[in-house]
Amino acid sequence: MNKLRVAAYCRVSTNHEEQESSLETQFSYYGRLIAGHDGWQLVKIYAERASGTQMKKRPEFMKMIKACRQGKIDLILTKSISRFGRNTLDTLKVLYELFNLDVKVYFEKENLNNFDKEMRTTMGIYAGFAQEESKSMSDNIKWGIREKMREGKVCLNCTRFLGYTKDKNGKLVVVESEAVIVRKIFELYLNGFGVRKIKKYLEENGIKTVTGKGAWSTSTIDRILSNEKYVGDVLMQKSFTDDFLTGKRKKNEGELAMYFIENDHEAIIGREIFEAVQRHKIKQE
Repeated sequence: MNKLRVAAYCRVSTNHEEQESSLETQFSYYGRLIAGHDGWQLVKIYAERASGTQMKKRPEFMKMIKACRQGKIDLILTKSISRFGRNTLDTLKVLYELFNLDVKVYFEKENLNNFDKEMRTTMGIYAGFAQEESKSMSDNIKWGIREKMREGKVCLNCTRFLGYTKDKNGKLVVVESEAVIVRKIFELYLNGFGVRKIKKYLEENGIKTVTGKGAWSTSTIDRILSNEKYVGDVLMQKSFTDDFLTGKRKKNEGELAMYFIENDHEAIIGREIFEAVQRHKIKQE
């Protein structure tokens, strides 16, 4: 008889989970389990450290699904539904796809598999609980961030952007080698250069973006010219995550409160220059 081709999927997303059951421990456990079963043949143990609800952001998971689509796996072992996926719709969609591919997925904690018709209903309930848990965690994090904003504490999403980086306390610190580029962009704009002409100037002079790219986008230049952080101020919650499942951000058009802190950090651009640029931008619009 042909042996059943078996894979395992392991994932941890927090330090707490890592302490309770490290990837190394899970890897070793599934290796012994599959090797000790006469009717099983190990395909691969897919293991990764990844958080969030989107499956596409878990490379090992996506590799495993690809192997299933190529007909290389018959059975997947995993600890629980919440390890497999926290987005109910995506989880059930993948489970149904694997069912149609004749691939069984077994969840140890819940003692469920995707081949039992009654169990598929139960899996939907469990997956829903996992999604609600993820949403609750997301809401708690957002609440904590907004409370800090109300208290006047700066909360920034980005780790760094052109002209600044963060110190160990999360405070914005000027990066002088990049600050000269920012000053040049403001200077060019006040000298009559539009964003397209500034883009051309930067690229022709070999000036790189903050990520080291040679090509600039006009939208990036426009955002630099409008960014209040360059005068030392911070306006928080200009955008927000509208849907925790997709992670897509939405411009704040009055749905949530914004918080403004003046003179929070060292400025790169003088206030008079910055305000002159804003007046000019309004005229251009």
